[in-house]
Amino acid sequence: MKFCKNLSARRPVLLAFAILLALGAFQPGKAAQAPEAPNRFAAALAPAERFEVNGVLVERHGTAAGRPLILIPGLASGSWAWQGTVRAFAATHPVYVLTLPGFDGRPAAPSQPFAAARGAVEQLIATRRLDKPVIVGHSLGGILGFAVAEDQPALLGGVVSIDGLPVMPGTEMMAPGQRAQFAESMRARVATAAPTAFASQQQVYMRTVGVLDMGQADELAKLSARSDPASVGQYVADVLNEDLRPGLERIQAPVLLIVPFHDLDDAQRGITEDAKTGYYRALAEGVPRLRVAPVAPARHFVMIDQPQMVEGLIRDFLKAL
Repeated sequence: MKFCKNLSARRPVLLAFAILLALGAFQPGKAAQAPEAPNRFAAALAPAERFEVNGVLVERHGTAAGRPLILIPGLASGSWAWQGTVRAFAATHPVYVLTLPGFDGRPAAPSQPFAAARGAVEQLIATRRLDKPVIVGHSLGGILGFAVAEDQPALLGGVVSIDGLPVMPGTEMMAPGQRAQFAESMRARVATAAPTAFASQQQVYMRTVGVLDMGQADELAKLSARSDPASVGQYVADVLNEDLRPGLERIQAPVLLIVPFHDLDDAQRGITEDAKTGYYRALAEGVPRLRVAPVAPARHFVMIDQPQMVEGLIRDFLKAL
């Protein structure tokens, strides 16, 4: 495929993009001063129920009888990333919001946290007897959606992955040994960050990769900085070591892959909206029922930059099931 060859030629650029996407920009920066007003994203909705599944915090919202939704935040994120989505769907669907160990002030993650989280999501579905739920995952959460859909093909009703792919962009051509070495270097880089350095890194990340609005970026950074750097580093290593592409053909549920595009960011890398959408489609090639939808203008936290567009895509996806 000519498009894939062109991307391979620009692989160093894409690998840098992948690192930014997963980790943020890890250069020194000044932490923002605490705003006087309350953090708008910290005002979480009160759940109808709160419980744990193997260390994963689960908050259930809504009492409706619609198709269950499982919302899984991304790296270093908590339920605050989904508050708008919960408001949009809790009246018509039971909504289960997950917070993974080590994130948002939760106790540290276990060894091999990705595999543990994968099992916890499957256990949640089984123990709660959720009928064909739809996983809506952001970044790391989207990758978990692909993983669960491979493990339990008949279990899920659908997967919505928001900027999360079966393999980390830029690593798709790496040999196993090279991938493992790269993953370990990234783990060590994140895990050893002191709290003040980690907070500064989160601010740079949110301002350059996370969201479009700088005020929102600073507020979100204060929340993501509550995560445990060592746990974040281990999740990073697990994801960089993961390549789910060989099992994609086993997925039976339809998959919606949402692609953020911001011309001021992507144009600097020489990437058009069509090219980025095509690249994401190529990395998810093998999913039998795949739809790829770009959303612009948006950065990594698409559901915060463009909530109405994302909610509309999810509603249309649910109607088609």
